[in-house]
Amino acid sequence: MTGLTIVLLLVALATAVATGARHWRLPAPSLLVVAGLVAGLAPGVPDIRISPQVISVVVLPPLLFASAEEIPWRELRAVWRPVTVLAFGLVLASAAAVGAVAAAVTPLSPAAAFVLGAVLASTDPVAVTALGRRLALPPRIQTMVQAESLFNDATSLVLFKVAVGTAVTAGAVSAPAAAGQFVLLGGGGAVVGGAVAWLVTLLRRRTEDPVLETVVALVTPYAAYVLAEDLRTSGVTAVVVAGVVLGSTGHRLGSAPVRLQVHAVYGTVVFLLESVVFAIIGLELPLLIRELARDERGWPVWVPLVAGTVVAVRLLWVFPLSALVQQRRGAARVSWRIPAVMSWAGTRGVMPLAAALSVPLTTDAGEPLPHRPLILMLTTGVVVLTLVVQGFTLAPVVRRSGIALEPEHTAREETAARAGLARAALAELEQLADLEAVPEVAVEQARRHLLARQAEAESADAAEPAGSWSDAYRDLRRTLIAAESAELQRLYEANRISGTTRRRLQRTLDLEEAGLGEDGRE
Repeated sequence: MTGLTIVLLLVALATAVATGARHWRLPAPSLLVVAGLVAGLAPGVPDIRISPQVISVVVLPPLLFASAEEIPWRELRAVWRPVTVLAFGLVLASAAAVGAVAAAVTPLSPAAAFVLGAVLASTDPVAVTALGRRLALPPRIQTMVQAESLFNDATSLVLFKVAVGTAVTAGAVSAPAAAGQFVLLGGGGAVVGGAVAWLVTLLRRRTEDPVLETVVALVTPYAAYVLAEDLRTSGVTAVVVAGVVLGSTGHRLGSAPVRLQVHAVYGTVVFLLESVVFAIIGLELPLLIRELARDERGWPVWVPLVAGTVVAVRLLWVFPLSALVQQRRGAARVSWRIPAVMSWAGTRGVMPLAAALSVPLTTDAGEPLPHRPLILMLTTGVVVLTLVVQGFTLAPVVRRSGIALEPEHTAREETAARAGLARAALAELEQLADLEAVPEVAVEQARRHLLARQAEAESADAAEPAGSWSDAYRDLRRTLIAAESAELQRLYEANRISGTTRRRLQRTLDLEEAGLGEDGRE
């Protein structure tokens, strides 16, 4: 069986499982890991090995970029304090605790155990975002979970480099050197990501070619990652910063048809990469177990212990922090609901796997790095265990906590926003009518359309007037859609709607504008 055949079969399997997960309303990452694990245990399945370059350079950038684009800048500014505490303190505590437990119960040396702790210290943005899409969490909680998983990379990456340097050279790294590495990795990556986002914004504002804009959108995360890595900074941080910046301005870049095309193409790429990478995680675990040495066969005990340590440290960190925040806000009683969800959402995934794969094969003396296969197996085992256990139980935890937004809440917010957009368009229409800048026939047609939308708070398609459109009416509709887009942004900036509602309604407006067509027909 050739490598190309294996890739095609893997894509087919992953796509089928991910489609089934959507149909059955199950967490796709968890189901994909289980499917990969079952396939890896089946007889006759060829061994699949994935290099760290494939994960780090090919898979991670677009997935991280897509996750970062979903974080609204407004919500991110509101949660930066707790996110900073989690991204620094919790990462350090997790690495120390995992390293101590691994050194005590496994054959790993203290230096190698610290490498494992650094690898597993941070939550995974790809897994967290993929699991969070199906949960109706409040915007602040969703942003906090996603932002923590995205911005703890610089801390965990510095820890990882310090740990690997200690294990490979058998020497110690000073605290000032580690702090300098953090500033270089995190700060340098942020500067590179901001510069790439600025350049991409300039390019996309100066072109209306759908193919060119789609290519630019697809290349953006790779450009940010590769440029940052070549400059010895954090490629992941660069991708995240570029994603957050462009996610806040993307609704103003390009025309509606171009935005729709970019969204469709990028959504397809992200779907395929997510599906394949989570299936590979499960598929590799049986192979890694078979490669363990005789003194490393205690993995059935070690994996749950390490995973339990990761979860326990997160619980012990998040609950007191949440209680302190609630007391400072003057809460009468401390609630367990938000910290419970925050704690249980801290799954591991693609990022730890990429870090473990990049652990050097040999020391500086040229000797094989002791127990490297065990580090990789324990990492993959913990990733699989957290994705399966936490992934399948996260939705029940959210439901039990009672913090999930009811569908009626989202529907009411969207209905009120749609009515507000219709009022803004009507006000713009009346101004144009007073100026007599548009034929009266087109004004009346647009007025009937908008009044119906305002009355029924339905989509534009449900109240679409019949018959062909004149050029004047089509131009008028585009002017009114621009007014609605401006009102939509005003509602968002005034905290009247969430980022999710803004994205959904902006897509509706883009579909309406694209439906006008070049010839004036749907």
